[in-house]
Amino acid sequence: MTDSNRKKRVLFLCTANSCRSQMAQGYLEAMGQGDYEVFSAGLEPRSIHPLAVEVMKEDGIDISENESTDLKEYLGRTRIDTVITVCSNADARCPTVWPGLSERMHWGFEDPVVFEGTNEEKLAKFREVRNRIKARITDWVSLKNS
Repeated sequence: MTDSNRKKRVLFLCTANSCRSQMAQGYLEAMGQGDYEVFSAGLEPRSIHPLAVEVMKEDGIDISENESTDLKEYLGRTRIDTVITVCSNADARCPTVWPGLSERMHWGFEDPVVFEGTNEEKLAKFREVRNRIKARITDWVSLKNS
C-alpha cells in the first residue's frame, strides 16, 4: 500500500482515557468508512468508565472490550497523522514533537466522570457529552470526505 493509500492514523488523547477519548475512538471507527486507523490514549490512564460503555451501547457502539492505554505506547512507536486532544489538561500537556504528525487539534469536552448527581443525572451528563462528541466526529468526517 502506498503512503497515499494508507489509512490515516488518528489518536484521541485525554487525561485518563476512560471516557471522552474512548467515545471519540468508537465513533470514528464506526463513521470513518474504513479510512482511519483509530487509537486513544491517556496521560494518566484509568479503566474505562462503565457509564461510557453504557451510553455508547445505547447508540449501537460497543467499547466494552477497549483498553485504557498510556500515551507512551504510541509516542515514538506508532506513526500518528492526527492527534486530537479532548480535554484541556491533555491539550496543555500533549507533547509538541510527534514524528510524522501532520495535524494536531483540540476539541474540548466537559468531563462527565466528575459530574455529581443521581445515577440518572450522571447518565444524562454522559449522554450529553456523547452526543457532542458524535456531532463533532460527524462534522469532521464530513469535512474530510468533501
